[in-house]
Amino acid sequence: MAILEPSPRMPDVPDAPVIPGLVFRGFRSESDLPSIVAIYNACAEADRSEEVSTVAGIADRYRPSHNFDPHRDAFIVEVNGEAVATGRLWWRKEDSGTYVYVHVGGVRPEWRRKGIGRALLRLKERRLREIAAAHPQDVPRFFQVFLADSETGTQALVRSEGYTPVRFFFEMVRPTLGDIADAPLPDGLEVRPVQPDHYRTIWEAIQEAFQDHWGAFPATEWHYQNWLNDPNFDPALWQVAWDGDQVAGTVLGVINAVENERFQRKRGWVEDVAVRRPWRKRGLARALIAQTLHALKERGLAEAALGVDTENLTGALGLYESVGFRAVKRSAAYRKPLT
Repeated sequence: MAILEPSPRMPDVPDAPVIPGLVFRGFRSESDLPSIVAIYNACAEADRSEEVSTVAGIADRYRPSHNFDPHRDAFIVEVNGEAVATGRLWWRKEDSGTYVYVHVGGVRPEWRRKGIGRALLRLKERRLREIAAAHPQDVPRFFQVFLADSETGTQALVRSEGYTPVRFFFEMVRPTLGDIADAPLPDGLEVRPVQPDHYRTIWEAIQEAFQDHWGAFPATEWHYQNWLNDPNFDPALWQVAWDGDQVAGTVLGVINAVENERFQRKRGWVEDVAVRRPWRKRGLARALIAQTLHALKERGLAEAALGVDTENLTGALGLYESVGFRAVKRSAAYRKPLT
């Protein structure tokens, strides 16, 4: 039986396969980050994902918070000292009152189909059950993983463990930044250059607008600091509409230089398309998207991408299609009741 190396309150791993030199252990320190990055990037290549992990990006995710302790909620699997798999977990209480226990992970392609992924999944679930024991028992509670359609092996694994897809999402691409249709701002609104003293106001407006989205949950100071420290944080690309001293809506342009270099492309991202309730149904999102596309084009980019909940109640999918975006990938949130 493989066991975890000493770490507070860590369980053993009775589901582990019999592989010589196999060890499950907890996250130790920042010295583990390069191994974690290497695992995730190997998984991304094998699963035809275009996400590129970096040490800086993973380090941000491993900062302790009220619902994540890296030394108890993150794991590394080694074979003869080589890191071959990793995973982490956290939880949140959604605005609906539902408790969601989220986990992610990856197994290097050459170590798949040997039982490591299943043992790691069950280990994460056991840790999440320990956390859930301190939460209300009479409310909806679910384990959750998020998987792209290209992750066929992991999809088969989670389905066999009782997970089902409950919500679908598209990654959409506008393959050119030409022919951007005119879309004027609604009367009474203006876009202003973003100043540092606007950051928190803008962030709070985005959080308020997203309260209507599926799976919405209260954001914390931890989330705000991660937002500020994102390596792609570039307020010069943001399009923020103001009505007096109120933020009416936002679209944040983002350039991921690491991904563009890795895939030899010139892509910008259209993120945080958020319009607060009093300013909806007036064409504001369309106008801000158009301005963002122009801003990305001025930076020398050639295409744009975004992500969308296919069942978004504000009609986001239809809006994005109408301004030239087309779905290129599908992902799903998989859930399993925690009983």
